[in-house]
Amino acid sequence: MSTTLNLLCRTALPLLLCAPALAAAQEVTPAAAPGEEERQVDFSADQLTYDTDAEIVTASGDVRMTTEGNNLRADSVIWNRQTGEVRAEGNVRIVNPQGDAAYGDSIVLTDTLRDGMVDNLLLVLEDGGRLAADRAERDEGRTTLFSATYSPCAVVDSEGCPKDPTWKITAVRVVHDPVRNRISYEGATLNLFGIPIIGLPGLSHPDGTEGGGTGLLVPDIRISRSNGLELSLPYYFKVAPNSDATITPHVYTDVAPMLEGRYRQLTELGAFQLGAYVTHSSRIGLDPLASSAPDRNEGIRAYLEGSGKFQLDPQWSITASGRYVTDRTFLRRYDISRDDRLRSVVNAERIGEDSYISIAGWAFQGLRMTDVAGQQPVVLPAVDARWRFDDPVWDGTIQVQANSLSILRTEGQDTQRAFASARWDRRAITAMGQELTLTAYARGDVYHTDDTLLTSNLSYRGDEGWSSRAIGAVAADLKWPFIGEFMGGTQRLTPRVQFVASPPTTNLEIPNEDARAVDLEDSNLFALNRFPGYDRWEDGTRVTYGLEWALDLPKTAIRTTIGQSYRLDEKPSIFPPGTGLSDQFSDIVGRTSVKLGRKLNLVHRFRLDKDNLAIRRNEIDAVVGGRQTYATVGYLRLDRDIDPTIEDLRDREEVRVGGRVKFANYWSIFGSAVVDLTNQEEDPLADIDGFEPVRHRLGVAYDDDCIEIGVTWRRDYETTGDFRRGNTFLFRVALKNLGR
Repeated sequence: MSTTLNLLCRTALPLLLCAPALAAAQEVTPAAAPGEEERQVDFSADQLTYDTDAEIVTASGDVRMTTEGNNLRADSVIWNRQTGEVRAEGNVRIVNPQGDAAYGDSIVLTDTLRDGMVDNLLLVLEDGGRLAADRAERDEGRTTLFSATYSPCAVVDSEGCPKDPTWKITAVRVVHDPVRNRISYEGATLNLFGIPIIGLPGLSHPDGTEGGGTGLLVPDIRISRSNGLELSLPYYFKVAPNSDATITPHVYTDVAPMLEGRYRQLTELGAFQLGAYVTHSSRIGLDPLASSAPDRNEGIRAYLEGSGKFQLDPQWSITASGRYVTDRTFLRRYDISRDDRLRSVVNAERIGEDSYISIAGWAFQGLRMTDVAGQQPVVLPAVDARWRFDDPVWDGTIQVQANSLSILRTEGQDTQRAFASARWDRRAITAMGQELTLTAYARGDVYHTDDTLLTSNLSYRGDEGWSSRAIGAVAADLKWPFIGEFMGGTQRLTPRVQFVASPPTTNLEIPNEDARAVDLEDSNLFALNRFPGYDRWEDGTRVTYGLEWALDLPKTAIRTTIGQSYRLDEKPSIFPPGTGLSDQFSDIVGRTSVKLGRKLNLVHRFRLDKDNLAIRRNEIDAVVGGRQTYATVGYLRLDRDIDPTIEDLRDREEVRVGGRVKFANYWSIFGSAVVDLTNQEEDPLADIDGFEPVRHRLGVAYDDDCIEIGVTWRRDYETTGDFRRGNTFLFRVALKNLGR
């Protein structure tokens, strides 16, 4: 709404303008008011007359005037040189450079262009907002609108018939003060669907000339079992043109209030933001080593976060992100986040055309009941540098990498690592149309480890003290695509075979920090090393084979792939049983995706046991429908029979559903649910029965061109510390161009 009055104050009245320019010429420079620069005005009219006795200049018949991108159109413009009055009459229309338009029956100004009056004013903004007033006056720079109404909503329906706007603000008087850059209202009322909802005494806000300013934002209302009724009332501060802050008090009926604060700033090098939540309340400790009886205690509870990025020069940048919470249940208790691990990082990066350098530090905070604070790692530093060289040897590409890592724990194992590697790749197309990629890889590692006995899993420890190893591998990857017509479209069938050979490599003597959650998938089937990190290396000789098929039809795309690998030697594998890679023949993995225009998007991933074709992994993600009515389904079942002591590879089963149904022009129902289907057969350590709802959400929303109204009911089924299972109700209103 601020841009509405800004148009009136800076364009409509001052533009009118150019009436002193009616000096018997079509291009003149009107006299400027004191302190203002002169400006040139162009105008045209069907007829121009000058009454020498009365000293009245009249332009009539499709009068058009232009100055500094502002345009005026009227039936006539009259300038009385004796009184200094300038009057534009009949279908007056003014448009500023931004596309905002002002309409009026008549506009009267003094010849200084500073003061004047408009009758029956209508302003139409480029964004669709409208402001109507019976009368508007401008005196000594202050603009006053009488009997004014503002709304950004449409006032005609799809057939062009008049209709009442969904919401509007009416006021007896609206005053713009250009000195304070503020707009104030007298007798303001918010009307919703034609019904006065609430009075707005003392309503005022910035006029937008400096990009917004201090003022209240739209509040949030919710009800939860843990906190009772909650009212959040944000207050926005315009600190400077490049910085702002928001203070949000959260008031509850069942617990002490909480204060939220946010600060944002844009600098010459980049931008950063800081946020904090703080309150004083009781909490339940979740120390797994403590007694079974919960220990409630009073104290300060808070959550701090911040992030930023700074571009030091075209190649070097610094990115930072930090998160810290005083206790494990604060984020869930106040519905801030559901994360069970917080990460903080500072990373300096240099990105060149053929090089990359990263120097980073990481810190972690675990929020799960089983997490021990002293075992959370601090990574400082983590250095990774890579250089690429094209065509140095046999038309190939060489990539050189140097990497170092230092992991520290106050009550756990410490590990330091450094390695250097070189990789050569050459891709070529044979005379028969085959794509052949040859790879050679070499790497040398050095490790140092302390306090290995503090790591409970023996396979993760490694040897105490210094360790080293050398890694080498060669590989050949052959693809042979066959392309042809099928069902009026194009299909592509691509057999693929890969051969990898690597000499015996030291593994169990090396600590395992980053290669724990290993699982055979379609994404890593043809990888040179199928462990996810650097601390474990897959040695030996193997052949991997698979088939890819693609079909492209009008508005239809189908992709599918399937594959398996075979190790040529019989020595025991370092892969844990159940990962699909522990035997000579791997399990069979595949992936299928189907897209039918915008009506269906489906992805299915699977892993079949090589011996009995039992389903070890079954994952489905599907979206059906369009933008307004749709349904989503997600299903995941991991039944790998892995040793339950390996926490990183626990089995589970869950289903996720969600959707939205539009049942009227602007009304819709939406909802989602997550159900844990894991039983003790899949996870022997889980104390669940195979059907445990996690949470669900159900709501109804109204959404038209200028207002959003929503009511949401959410139920959580898990109790963690002082976060209690139960219902949460959220009421949300968003008005276009007002508040948020």
